[in-house]
Amino acid sequence: MDANGHSLRDQIAVVTGGGQSLGLEIGRALKTAGAKVVVAEINAETGEQAAEELEGDFVQVDVTDPESVRDMVGAVLDRHGKIDVLVNNAGVVHNIPSEEVPDEEWRKVMSVNLDGVFWCCREAGKAMLERGSGAIVNVASMSGVISNHPQPQSAYNASKAGVIMLTKSLAGEWASRGVRVNAVSPGYIRTPLTELGMSKEEWSRVWLESTPLGRLAEPDEIAPAVVFLASDAASYATGTNLLVDGGYTSW
Repeated sequence: MDANGHSLRDQIAVVTGGGQSLGLEIGRALKTAGAKVVVAEINAETGEQAAEELEGDFVQVDVTDPESVRDMVGAVLDRHGKIDVLVNNAGVVHNIPSEEVPDEEWRKVMSVNLDGVFWCCREAGKAMLERGSGAIVNVASMSGVISNHPQPQSAYNASKAGVIMLTKSLAGEWASRGVRVNAVSPGYIRTPLTELGMSKEEWSRVWLESTPLGRLAEPDEIAPAVVFLASDAASYATGTNLLVDGGYTSW
């Protein structure tokens, strides 16, 4: 282990939604820290490409389906015998005025962003609790702490607030049994989805003016926070929600 405890050498790290964007960047950071990365992704094409780049494994999973999650965890355990780190990164968003949100759209956001995080925590958590060690990092959002504007996204905000409270609840339950559970809450990150929002002048102006650093984050500015919470450098941190938002929530 390196001097500051950030090494993940010989650890097995599972990243959901790990095939692209922030998930891929998290996988890169975990690999650099020494972990063997398992890309857990619904998209076989991007998942396999990411696994090849990371010299890791790909396991297809639909996080909204508890059976699929059980199969994914079982496949990782069959292959590697353990899960040291779980990063719940898979997520979706829509920007629909709340009074117009169709039932199925609300359920879709909740199914991926909140239900999926719980299914993955529950199944990987069982294996971690049996071994008496493990670290879970849930990718929440500053949207779980504040209500974004001017875009409408009540479902996303509610789902991420749920992830933060789920993180705290699991941390309290599992701390005495060797499993730490933390969350990283990014602000606006430069991703294809955010670039679409940035193309709308009304949105981009408010986003940047509301962020003290005055810019979007790059994905590689968020990934190190995940590595920190996954590593022994954060051995006394559990139930933490680490905001990495360019100062957005400081105003």
